[in-house]
Amino acid sequence: MNKAQTAVEIHEVLANRFSPRSLDATAKLPSRDLLAILEAARWAPSANNGQPWRFFIGNRGDDTFTQILDSLASFNQGWAHRSSALVLVAGVHTRPDGTPNKNFLYDCGLAVSQMVFETHHRGFVAHQMTGFDAEKAAENLGIENSLVAVVVVSIGTQAPSEQLQGAMLEREIAPRERKALSEIVLKGLPN
Repeated sequence: MNKAQTAVEIHEVLANRFSPRSLDATAKLPSRDLLAILEAARWAPSANNGQPWRFFIGNRGDDTFTQILDSLASFNQGWAHRSSALVLVAGVHTRPDGTPNKNFLYDCGLAVSQMVFETHHRGFVAHQMTGFDAEKAAENLGIENSLVAVVVVSIGTQAPSEQLQGAMLEREIAPRERKALSEIVLKGLPN
């Protein structure tokens, strides 16, 4: 496990969360687990309770999976085809009165975050990708103009990293790194 080297102890799901590319191409994601993952996302905080997130779910082998996979950048296609499920997250970018919803990306991010934590809590892994063609995804999936494709999340079962090669393998086995708190907390860092 590629556990984070945290400055202080944090919840084990957060410390152990990792975005692997090496996935078991035979593993299935049981419906009850997928439902729980989506339920966790559903209960994410949301500005004015707008809940702008919308999900397109593809299970390996079905048409939606193929349509989402087709929209990914070639590097991501090179490993994401082994995912048990691909979830395209889209957001409603306007409010009911037609004005822009400046919070929709933030809210979608919160929903994805909760989705990822529930995924890892259940013993699966998730990898979020912005390396995809949003226009192609919209065309493939018939996404209406009121939605903006935001991110694709791969969900699956981690496999040994040795099945990867080249740059993918290097990224997979590289130590997890984050900027120090002193670099990101500009004022008020506790001692």
